[in-house]
Amino acid sequence: MGFMKNKKFVLSLCGAFVLGVVLGGYLFARTLPRSFLALNHCQGTCFQANELLGLFASVGIQQLPALIPKVVMETDKTIVIEHPSPQARIHYLIIPKRDIKNVGELSAADNEYLVDMLRVAGEVIREQKLTSYKLISNGPAYQGVTYMHFHLMAQ
Repeated sequence: MGFMKNKKFVLSLCGAFVLGVVLGGYLFARTLPRSFLALNHCQGTCFQANELLGLFASVGIQQLPALIPKVVMETDKTIVIEHPSPQARIHYLIIPKRDIKNVGELSAADNEYLVDMLRVAGEVIREQKLTSYKLISNGPAYQGVTYMHFHLMAQ
């Protein structure tokens, strides 16, 4: 009797492991490697909060966009959301649906996403009749989330 319980437990554990591998493979398939995942050449940069947030942002935007709150506008390549901690009357995040860490890592393959982000920014600016606004992208040392995005801010 004890052997059967142990066998069921082991089979359940193996099933959970396989499900985890499959689910993880699906969720993280289109994300860029983050330094905390490269444990063999970490050099003191493992598990930084902005890298972890970048990974979660990548998974959320690419795999689970329906769960993202406060969406202002969305295309097949870009999503615009209200900033969770606004620093201006209007403060939106314009985010590509492709995992790009920062502007310095843009490649030719990213062109269509960058163009769409700027087109969407223009559309939001026109729709809300904004004239006094800033469109900002932070470099790696200033990023709270290691995932390229623009801040559209207006008073």
